[in-house]
Amino acid sequence: MILFPAIDLRRGRCVRLRQGDPGAETVYSDDPVAMARHWVAQGAAWLHVVNLDGAFGDAVPADAGAPDFVERLPLNLQRLHAICAAVPAPVQFGGGLRSLEDVALALALGAQRVVLGTMAVVQPGLVRSAVERFGAGRIVAGIDARDGYVATHGWLETSSLDAVELARTMAAAGVLRAVYTDIQRDGMLTGVNVAATVRLAELSGLKVIASGGVRGLEDIVQLREHENAGVEGAIIGQALYIGAVDLGQALTLAAAPSSPPPSAP
Repeated sequence: MILFPAIDLRRGRCVRLRQGDPGAETVYSDDPVAMARHWVAQGAAWLHVVNLDGAFGDAVPADAGAPDFVERLPLNLQRLHAICAAVPAPVQFGGGLRSLEDVALALALGAQRVVLGTMAVVQPGLVRSAVERFGAGRIVAGIDARDGYVATHGWLETSSLDAVELARTMAAAGVLRAVYTDIQRDGMLTGVNVAATVRLAELSGLKVIASGGVRGLEDIVQLREHENAGVEGAIIGQALYIGAVDLGQALTLAAAPSSPPPSAP
């Protein structure tokens, strides 16, 4: 099972939010590149980077007079480029990607794959186009749910679309995997919603990466037991930053074999 340390970017800094609330922010580092190096040095094979400003539709501009292309990009995209250049681990990137051009830019800046959330709900046809253009391995559906219903636009709006319904639509569009976030647990250290994560994987056929609520090593063990059902990994944020989870120990547990399914009577 793959573990993804989370690096959430807001105004160029590494932060964590509670339940996606921009008013409930804790800043953990002014140097996201150093944070990326820190997690990779501890063994992370992937990083999960989120552009919160992009998700909220509030891109932070760079110096418009800078001569270099990257330096003219919004600050968080500069940080993405710097992270990708600084570490050997591949980066999964999301937040504010609303067009094929946005996807192309994120990949050009070094992201290995991108997470599409609002686009998946508002313009599912574009997700299919992204799969066709960039390959299914580089496109991930971001399914963020509040009480089972999908939220969009940085979790500021909740739709009437059921999370499983969206997952099935994404699978039909050629998507192979999804990041599933239980918004009410995100940043709250209340434990992963294992049941909902497994249900999404089983009913959609997607590989699912759990996000939101990891509080300790027991969450990793519980998720690992459902690898055969399609649970591919977990994103860990707050628990790492406050020291509730040691990444090395978590990686060791994630690499251990899961229990075999019970044999039929």
